[in-house]
Amino acid sequence: MFTADPPDVLVLDVGLPDADGRDVCQALRAAGVTAPVVFLTARDALPDRLSGFHAGGDDYLTKPFALAELLVRVHALLRRAPGTPAPEQGPLVLDPAAHAVVCEGRRVPLTPTEFRILAALAGRRGEVVRRSSLVAAGWPDGAIVHENTLDSYVGRIRRKLDEAGVPGRLETARGVGYRLT
Repeated sequence: MFTADPPDVLVLDVGLPDADGRDVCQALRAAGVTAPVVFLTARDALPDRLSGFHAGGDDYLTKPFALAELLVRVHALLRRAPGTPAPEQGPLVLDPAAHAVVCEGRRVPLTPTEFRILAALAGRRGEVVRRSSLVAAGWPDGAIVHENTLDSYVGRIRRKLDEAGVPGRLETARGVGYRLT
């Protein structure tokens, strides 16, 4: 994605022309991009702000904004940013514009909810992601999600990963969550 010189910080709008900035952020995190992300957007409702953080954003600033405040927030994020390069994430690529998973040229479409859940898992590949974190990533704040709804979505995601030929597995950590290996 970023080859020789990765960005120090990314500023994204939620309302991008071809995709939702939150989906772009999740795809970047899934690809191993660790640069801090600031959402700069006109969407100021609490569910919008929360979903920005759940998508992997580090800060959220609404329009209209003061340039001085944006600069101070960026400098604060840069002070805390890790200096290590992003880990290799393998052949799995999430395409936020198409809401699809891509592996070695095979593109399989995902629903927006499937995309958000898979991006949350791919962004923490190898780690167990708690059920509550996946529900927060997949559904907006305040949505009523039944216990088996997440399990149903994970089953659909597993089938789509198989269809795309993604190596590894989506494992269940019983009573805790899921892990993408």
